[in-house]
Amino acid sequence: MQKFFEIEKTSEGKARAGIINTDHGKIETPIFMPVGTVASVKTVHQRELKDDIKAQIILGNTYHLNLRPKMDIMQAAGGLHKFMNWDLPILTDSGGYQVFSLSKSRKLNEEGVKFKSHIDGSTHFISPEISMEIQRQIGADIFMAFDECTPYPCDYRLAKKSMEMTHRWLKRCIDYNEKNKEIYGYKQHFFPIVQGSTYSDLRKISAEKIAESDQVGNAIGGLSVGEPEEEMYRITDEVTDFLPKEKPRYLMGVGTPWNILETIGLGIDMMDCVMPTRNARNAMLFTWQGVMNMKNKKWENDFSPLDEFGTSYVDREYSKAYVRHLFVAKEYLSKQIASIHNLAFYLDLVKVAREHIVAGDFYEWKNAVIPNLKNRL
Repeated sequence: MQKFFEIEKTSEGKARAGIINTDHGKIETPIFMPVGTVASVKTVHQRELKDDIKAQIILGNTYHLNLRPKMDIMQAAGGLHKFMNWDLPILTDSGGYQVFSLSKSRKLNEEGVKFKSHIDGSTHFISPEISMEIQRQIGADIFMAFDECTPYPCDYRLAKKSMEMTHRWLKRCIDYNEKNKEIYGYKQHFFPIVQGSTYSDLRKISAEKIAESDQVGNAIGGLSVGEPEEEMYRITDEVTDFLPKEKPRYLMGVGTPWNILETIGLGIDMMDCVMPTRNARNAMLFTWQGVMNMKNKKWENDFSPLDEFGTSYVDREYSKAYVRHLFVAKEYLSKQIASIHNLAFYLDLVKVAREHIVAGDFYEWKNAVIPNLKNRL
């Protein structure tokens, strides 16, 4: 029987190259996962995601998809894969982070969370069981536990209380999953989530609790919510010491290109973030030479390729001057070109990182390349 996760190569530190096997295809790790919150990676066609950007897995979101288009339509379509015409793996977030972000319009208790829709103000309720059922109907290859994400800063008492409820909710998620199997004829895989804010003892407790649940993979949540980068790295490093080495580790909501490389070095296999597309829509392009602001006047007469080291067709076919013009003119095409570029760069970044892990020189390469990634061009 094929294993869900296979480690192909480990480095002298924690970085490793592996393979995640799903019924919709294999995923080479470390991997970055583009965010397609409402069944769409903003401004990018699925064909471009697959053929040009080389995305191996994308994300959908429980909270948003349940509000629109709703699960009756999702089920009638045959699940999210068929609905959006995407035949590669999909991961869904449980909606916990979105509920966290709605702190002013929610009421949370042991049973779950009552909240108002950001679309029309209607009242909804989500619990661990409801989150599991929604994700089952979405048909994600990998789906997440319903957890409570704490803000930063967060006092110790609140962080501990929240973590303990996340653990109780985890048991309810697992109990529900054991009674309800996949509905579209392919295997769905469940990840619990480590919480505990920036408190080392809480993170250790949570990581050990999560490991005890013996699921196929594990996630680290509650980071990249405003804490300093060094705090994120510290907690990630500590948590990966307690999570099983033979299972994939997913760091949720991270991050910049340098965040990605640093956390790969700390033992992370999977990452996601809206940053490449959100920053792209605001004219910020990530490259191997640094970060480009495409509205800068310096690009006005620069007719060289958008990125001579880029892997996407947009990097070869459009000039810096043209893309700057599109942004200044507020043409929609500017956002599309920039989003394709940034996503292709992120996927190239983790591909090259994987190559260096396999070659055995990842840390030397990482330390040399990160200063260039941080340049402001």
